[in-house]
Amino acid sequence: MSSEKNLELAASPLSSRKQNWNPDKWKAVWPLLVMTVPFFSLMFIFSYVPLWGWYIAFTNYFPGDSFLKAEFVGFKHFQTLFNGGFQFQNAMRNTLIFSGLGLLLSPLPMIFAIMLNEIRAQWFKKLVQTVTSFPNFISWVIVYSIFFSFFSLDDGFINRLLLNAGLISNATDLLANSDIVWVFQTGIGLWKGLGWSAIIYIASIASLDQELFQAAEVDGAGRFKQIWHIMIPGLMPTFAVLFLLGIGQFLSVGFEQYYTFDNPLVHSKIDVLDTYVYNLGLLQLNYPFSTAVGIFKSVISIILVFSANYTYKLTTGRGII
Repeated sequence: MSSEKNLELAASPLSSRKQNWNPDKWKAVWPLLVMTVPFFSLMFIFSYVPLWGWYIAFTNYFPGDSFLKAEFVGFKHFQTLFNGGFQFQNAMRNTLIFSGLGLLLSPLPMIFAIMLNEIRAQWFKKLVQTVTSFPNFISWVIVYSIFFSFFSLDDGFINRLLLNAGLISNATDLLANSDIVWVFQTGIGLWKGLGWSAIIYIASIASLDQELFQAAEVDGAGRFKQIWHIMIPGLMPTFAVLFLLGIGQFLSVGFEQYYTFDNPLVHSKIDVLDTYVYNLGLLQLNYPFSTAVGIFKSVISIILVFSANYTYKLTTGRGII
């Protein structure tokens, strides 16, 4: 009887639905709405209230002075930014390269999840997943200490091992080699985050309809064909969402990794926008220009994520926004 009433309510016009509104329903809903208030409040306080600080980018503000007394200069700092002032172009180049390499390698977590799913020995599968996910919980300071112990010039384990084996004649300091810093740092980031990034794909694989695999097996499809025609298409929506979000973060490659591994020999190749803003703003006290860089990053990120979503919606008919 209740199902028939629900069908009649769904088929009725909106005006009649309003007339059938039961005040008791509001009593059941309002506690849930109240529970969301703290979360929206925190988001407003930490994400929207600080936006008033963007005013600094349009002034000659100096730390310690009053905001109201700061000289208004309009778009002066943005003009300096677009003219490549304060080596902005160098930081922008490094950011684009690291982000581009990250997007090129973005299918690897999905591939790793598929390979991990094909392991039949459960104990070994859990071992591999634990070992590969563990680096995600290690701080970048400890990661740097580990790589310094392995790859440093004098006391590095790898250098000593290769020298003692006679495979090399001179030790090589990979942490201070500017020629390989882009590939080397991308590899470190991949090592640290691969296992953790694969977890969401493992969950997506578990949610796939197993009857599809059984039907394909009955039709004579091998495991590779099942992966190619069922598993990968089933994971593509998840990959598309993560890829679109990655495009939105194209100019935000991170801070901790590049700040920790930075040194004078590789600074020109490892200085990204996040470390650039930190060095320029907090160390050199150039708040207006660093704020202008932050605004530039935010605006470009919004444009990128909406453009990528629009393109994805045109090609597939679906989008995340």
